[in-house]
Amino acid sequence: MSIPTIIPEEFIRFVLVLVFSLLIGLEQRRHHITENDALLFGTDRTFTFIGLFGYVLFIADPKSYFPFLTGLVIIGILLAIQYFQKIRQYNYYGLTSSVLALLTYCLPILVITQPVWLLLSFVVVILILTELKGDLISLSKKASEEEFITLAKFIAFVGVILPLLPDKPLSDQLPVSPYQLWLAVVVVSGISYISYLLKKFVFPNSGIMLTGILGGLYSSTTTTVIISRREKEGIAGEQALSAIMMANGMMYLRILILAFLFKPAIARTLAIPFLLLFILCGILAKFSSRRNSEALTDINSEEISLIPNKNPLEFKTALLFGLLFVLFAVITEYVMNTYGNSGVTSLAYIVGVTDIDPFLLNLLQHAGTITESTVALAILNATNSNNVLKMIYAITLTSQKMNKKLILNFSILIATGVFASIVFSFLVRGA
Repeated sequence: MSIPTIIPEEFIRFVLVLVFSLLIGLEQRRHHITENDALLFGTDRTFTFIGLFGYVLFIADPKSYFPFLTGLVIIGILLAIQYFQKIRQYNYYGLTSSVLALLTYCLPILVITQPVWLLLSFVVVILILTELKGDLISLSKKASEEEFITLAKFIAFVGVILPLLPDKPLSDQLPVSPYQLWLAVVVVSGISYISYLLKKFVFPNSGIMLTGILGGLYSSTTTTVIISRREKEGIAGEQALSAIMMANGMMYLRILILAFLFKPAIARTLAIPFLLLFILCGILAKFSSRRNSEALTDINSEEISLIPNKNPLEFKTALLFGLLFVLFAVITEYVMNTYGNSGVTSLAYIVGVTDIDPFLLNLLQHAGTITESTVALAILNATNSNNVLKMIYAITLTSQKMNKKLILNFSILIATGVFASIVFSFLVRGA
């Protein structure tokens, strides 16, 4: 026999209202423990009584809600009187406690009519938001006008422009729909935007290793280039190698995320090789960090001026990505029709020396005759050639003392990636 069948449902609801109202009241007392009690409408006991008051009036007439609404008006009048008196006597305009009192009064509605997960989410959000007052103030000080404009852009990208676009190919020669094109822009910009926000607001003073991780989520190629330049300038030091390897490891996680969003089957196929390559990058980074432990210094990310400080939702960035997406769609369709699946996997090696995201997203959204195994192998090949490009960038831009270490680490990564491609191609042929 389960507990809900032993304990009456009405009693469980009563206890939930009692406990959660008391929790909100206790949190108010803790949050305002150093303040003048005269400024508050109430704390633990008052909030508990308000919750119970709402519960009693709600169950008194659960059809017309007249008693409950009457009680809401009474509570609202009392809160208004207390608020204006507080302004008149203390010149204090804080309204949070009054709003929380009204939310506590409405708590019984959720307890009685809504699922438990929604009730718990409601209470958790109240408690967290109340305690995050200082953090939210600090966050608002860091955010500029541009940040809110950027957020508005992203909301418009996702919620306004994307649903309005048609999902039909533009032509037989251009097998890309406006919806597919903009969806690719939104997804890649979204991942970069998350990295941008983490870098700017959550980890503004992160060390070079964490900067490499966040930069790799944004763009592993760009991160490799900038860290390499900073190493040559003497800013990044010996930690640059470890940061570069972590940035390249994040490329595999980034592509896996994209694959899971568009083609989960391909993501599952790539999961084992990509996770192994990610772990390999972590091992190489850790080994390089330990080997150069005596030369390590605490490098601040502000000194590195990594690219995630740049807004990833700029119109020029989206336009360039869109043009590359359309270009690769045309090239991929031509190669597929002319040379078949083997042509696509070979094309991936060439495309890897450019921005691979448009090419990969085009493959992941392709609705033609390209098989899933071909797409997976092409993605592997593209990452391998992209690693070659990043190795060339790194050894060209860093100081000479770093070249041997970079070549060794990248060679291990590239050789492992090529080996994974060979094994995968044999498995596909065997299947």
